Amino acid sequence: MAHDQTPVTQQADNDTTSADTTPASTSRRRFLTGSAVAVGAGAAAAVGFPSIAVAQTTTLRFQSTWPTQDIFHEFAADYVRIVNEMSGGRLRLNLLPAGAVVGALQMQDAVISGALDGGHGVTAYWYGKHKAYSLFGTPPPFGWDANQFLAWFWTGGGLELYNELLELLELPLVGYLTGPMPTQALGWFKEPIRSADDLRGMKYRTVGLAADLMREFGAAVTIMGPGDIVPAMDRGLLDGAEFNNPSSDRLLGFPDVSKTWMLRSYHQDCEAFEIILNKAKHDSLPEEFQAILQYAAKAASSEMYWKAMERYPRDLEGMRAEQGVQTYITPDSILEAQLQAWDTVIENESSDPFFKKVVDHQREYCDRVVGWHLEGNTPKEPAYRHFYGKEPTDTSTIL
Repeated sequence: MAHDQTPVTQQADNDTTSADTTPASTSRRRFLTGSAVAVGAGAAAAVGFPSIAVAQTTTLRFQSTWPTQDIFHEFAADYVRIVNEMSGGRLRLNLLPAGAVVGALQMQDAVISGALDGGHGVTAYWYGKHKAYSLFGTPPPFGWDANQFLAWFWTGGGLELYNELLELLELPLVGYLTGPMPTQALGWFKEPIRSADDLRGMKYRTVGLAADLMREFGAAVTIMGPGDIVPAMDRGLLDGAEFNNPSSDRLLGFPDVSKTWMLRSYHQDCEAFEIILNKAKHDSLPEEFQAILQYAAKAASSEMYWKAMERYPRDLEGMRAEQGVQTYITPDSILEAQLQAWDTVIENESSDPFFKKVVDHQREYCDRVVGWHLEGNTPKEPAYRHFYGKEPTDTSTIL
């Protein structure tokens, strides 16, 4: 823990008294005597309470799992900025990009060991330690969106289950979910994917439970960090890959190696980021700082979504208009096959009691919350057609 000492100016309040009728010489003596006492008292206070005169800055090493150019690293920087501003600079996160200390897929271990104090990533990266990890980042498509998923985490019992998983695996971490991610595309390919059979034998990149899902289609799945995907596609090591969204995919260079992007998929119907902190470091902080780290995750979550809604559509149109990308709507037959594959994945992994506990909890939550949402909210497609005179899919090819 690093400490920077910054002087703080302290200003004394002056008391105002009624008019004095004593002789001038007596008043002067009283003034001079009183001033000397006041100066002495002030000096004694400065010696007795050094914490008032000096503010200390606690600096934490904080790495993202994202390349510098990715908008996700920008989202991590937004979280860091909010923490720094909320603490008045007394708690400062020093943000590093993926690879600065360790690679993206090694970030959690670096935080556990203390090589890093914290990091910004996704839980799907750690599903090799327990398949249930992915349920806290890429849950099954029970009809919820990412904001409803985060509501489950923060108010529906998800945080308690997340902490139970950390305890089960004896991982000395503190973590929060943040940042709702919309539905991700099926991915980038050489040619449009017209049926589930087209995925059989394909060398494909994804992460988390989505890897198990795509293996149900016979794909040869490779898990890798975001910075390695486009080079692997360029060298022919991958036939297809997904990452996340128009802004990230454009900045990472996907349009340079593919012009075919398949929109819509159930493999990652919604997702959220994860912020993790070394537990010993976290617990050593004042409670005020601990609260700031948590509330900043909630504040950054909203800010991230607002920024995404502005940037994602613009970058999607930019890829079409400026880089020749053709977008296609994933056929309903593939989406239905994905739902059936999810049934298999959930059944297989539910042999683990904790996985089953979490997925059952999520299913029950969505039965209530998504059911209420679908019953009470008007469908959006008719309103879009009415006011714009076109289908929401008019800019993509329907296969």
